[in-house]
Amino acid sequence: MAGVQRRDGEEMERIGIVAKPAEPKLRKLLPELCAWIKERGCDPYVDEDLAPYVTADTIHLLPKLRIPSLVELILVLGGDGTLLSAARLPEAHKVPILGVNLGSLGFLTEVSLPDIYPTLRRVLDEQFCLDKRMMLRTSVSRKGKKIGRFCNLNEIAINKGALGRIISLEIHINGAYVNTFLADGLIISTPTGSSAYNLSAGGPIIHPSMEALVLTPICPHTLTNRPIVIPGNLRVSIKLISEDSDVYLTCDGQEGFYLEYQDAVVVTKSEHTIKLIQPFNKDYYYVLRSKLNWGVR
Repeated sequence: MAGVQRRDGEEMERIGIVAKPAEPKLRKLLPELCAWIKERGCDPYVDEDLAPYVTADTIHLLPKLRIPSLVELILVLGGDGTLLSAARLPEAHKVPILGVNLGSLGFLTEVSLPDIYPTLRRVLDEQFCLDKRMMLRTSVSRKGKKIGRFCNLNEIAINKGALGRIISLEIHINGAYVNTFLADGLIISTPTGSSAYNLSAGGPIIHPSMEALVLTPICPHTLTNRPIVIPGNLRVSIKLISEDSDVYLTCDGQEGFYLEYQDAVVVTKSEHTIKLIQPFNKDYYYVLRSKLNWGVR
């Protein structure tokens, strides 16, 4: 099972920084953060898209795709969408990720802006835990040929277009026929993604330490078609059997792929996990209470 583990490994000397380039808070934050990192004997490796906010001769500016292979820590500045994007970078699964929330909700970017330096200080002193999160591996086949491959952290969703009709999706799990859903679509979520699109569609919240998949139909035509939770090591196969439909596959709401009649989508647990840094002063239930306003009347 995945879970929270004490980090061990090489000393952190190179820290990667990725962020949403249009974030206004970066103008003040990023130069201060790079200076703070350098004062502690570390080198900041910054996404080159953030060049307008920093002085290039004092840091390393690199394409974002190269950063995970060169650093011992990735610092994500932004919201959950920014972290989801960083998690899909090549070799990001090899590097601990610390998310700093510059947005509003932030299930994954748990560290608030006022806590960034105290948290980083503890991280550099090895005072943190790692929370390993399951990822998805998805392939799309058309007429027996693979035409798309994706790896992502939250979920894949199959949706009809804005003017599309209700769609028909035939589901098999480990080769066994499950059902043919007539619905607006289907979400297949990891435990991490269970509190995202899955939750909005009426699916359950799954503790992120579990290895499980959640299948949640979106506005099903038959009301008895409800979400189902299955072991994470099973293989889910979906075939689109609606003709003349406008249907898309999306990964974490950020990557899109157009599906055609009889296309086959296969979803399995990825061999990789994403390693999120867990501050000691917060736990998963604290995040649920604070982000979902549990107990507020």
